[in-house]
Amino acid sequence: MKVYLVGGAVRDKLLGRPILERDYVVVGATIRDMLKLGYQQVGKDFPVFLHPQSKDEHALARTERKQGQGYTGFICDFAPTITLEDDLIRRDLTVNAIAEDDQGNLIDPYHGKADLDNKILRHVSDAFSEDPLRILRVARFAARYNHLGFTIAQDTLQLMRNMVTAGELKTLTKERVWMEIEKSLKDGAIHIFTNVLSDLNALSYVTPWQTHWDQNTANTIADQISKLDQNNETYLRSAFSLWQYHSDLNGYDLEQTHKIPKAYADTLRDLQTNLPFLQSVDWHAETVMTILNQLDAWRRPERLGVFINTVRVIDDHCADKAIELNKSYKAASNVKAQEVIELGAQGPEIKKEMDKLKLKRIESILEI
Repeated sequence: MKVYLVGGAVRDKLLGRPILERDYVVVGATIRDMLKLGYQQVGKDFPVFLHPQSKDEHALARTERKQGQGYTGFICDFAPTITLEDDLIRRDLTVNAIAEDDQGNLIDPYHGKADLDNKILRHVSDAFSEDPLRILRVARFAARYNHLGFTIAQDTLQLMRNMVTAGELKTLTKERVWMEIEKSLKDGAIHIFTNVLSDLNALSYVTPWQTHWDQNTANTIADQISKLDQNNETYLRSAFSLWQYHSDLNGYDLEQTHKIPKAYADTLRDLQTNLPFLQSVDWHAETVMTILNQLDAWRRPERLGVFINTVRVIDDHCADKAIELNKSYKAASNVKAQEVIELGAQGPEIKKEMDKLKLKRIESILEI
């Protein structure tokens, strides 16, 4: 039985990047062997185990045989006679098919180290085409490592293009598509992810409502997202909204049909609904009040916070208006029901009089 560090941990170690998780391949062992050693089995479709102490994932070396369409139609073999090279050849990219033994020696049968040095993302074998999810994964890696100068090999691009043309992306679940989108948002280069898919004519499968995409759009969105505070808990929602706010969502149910989380979809709709008011030349207290009401800012101030966090990076005009909007909210939110009750307001009049006071407070801010 031999254990090898594989995949992303080896790749990122060679690139000098932080290693977020460590995955291992075990050669020459059976399920019974692993259980006797105290490993905890967690895999259902294939044997994956957690190390008794470190809890790092250890998978038995395996081969795969395609059966049917999609990314789940595989028959796996975990015989202890399967070699490390047999396991590595099933992986997507050569840079992810490098292993390291317990002495720190690299096992690199498919020349992933050379591709790392040359900053090339290249498929390991023609088996790449059996898993359509790899189209999105390669687009994501191209985005993640774009700042290092990585590009996709031309033969890999052609293979991906052939897969798209064959309709392989239709077999992916919307939940799995969203997972790849979210990972690219976290990496901070969603525009590169989109560029790759656009070049492959794959956006109609991934974000079918996104009918307009060109390099100017990509550059604008990249600039806007780069100005967001990545430590902010609303970063991903803001980034998603900036990426998509030019899209026509009519006829698309983002949450139910495309499995976009509600928080993301709500943030995008808030931006599309209220940005025209923010950009309007007719900027006065009533306009501000409309935005605050539509955002339900009085009951959900966090919703206003996300909107301000998003619009402030669009351009200088929006940044200025975001500051005024925030100041207006703080002034208007100080209006309390007791104030108008003491002036004689009763029943339905209370809200009307409170709104009047809020408008006056907002006017005083806009006149400063």
